[in-house]
Order: sequence, then structure tokens, then C-alpha cells
Amino acid sequence: MRRFGLCNTFTAVDGERDTLAGLLLEASKEMKKLEECELYIINSDDNNPDVLYVFEVWSSEEAHQASLSMDVNQTLIKKARPILSGVEKTGPFTPLGGKGISASSLES
Repeated sequence: MRRFGLCNTFTAVDGERDTLAGLLLEASKEMKKLEECELYIINSDDNNPDVLYVFEVWSSEEAHQASLSMDVNQTLIKKARPILSGVEKTGPFTPLGGKGISASSLES
């Protein structure tokens, strides 16, 4: 099965980026418990104080979808909705390997 990767851009309403970052960091703790999640990194935008990026790599798209239905993630999503002014998904990507994720069959 091939990997599934994406990058989400989250834009918080004015003044709520840190709250949103806290929710995403809380989600990252849950992702650490899932073997299927290889990478879940939250990044702030140095040029836009309301924007956060989340880079994700999963063992499969199905594993990613299953994570979204977990009770803890549904709770975090509900908390985040009122402080989001936008969400943009880039991808999906097919991660091939590299530092930070397990080796793929394409790496030598």
C-alpha cells in the first residue's frame, strides 16, 4: 500500500493562532499513539501571524480518514471550528521517503 501525505494550511481568526496551535499540538500527541501516522508536524508562518501549516504522512489514506473519526479528534475539530477563518488542503502527495519517515521501497 502506498503512503498518503498532505499539507493543511489553517488560518485562524485574528488573535487566535496560539489557541489553534495549542489544539493542533494536542492532536499531535494523539498522532504519536498511532503507528500509521509517520509524520505530523505543526508549523507557524513567519510572515503571517494567523497561519499554521500541518504536514502529515500516513501509511495510507484510509488510516488518515480513520484518525479523523476518533472521538478525541472530533472533539478537537469542534473546538477549532469557531476560531478558523479558513482551511486549505494541498495534496494528496505520495511520500517516497526521506529523513523523518520510514524507508520506502523506492529508497536505496
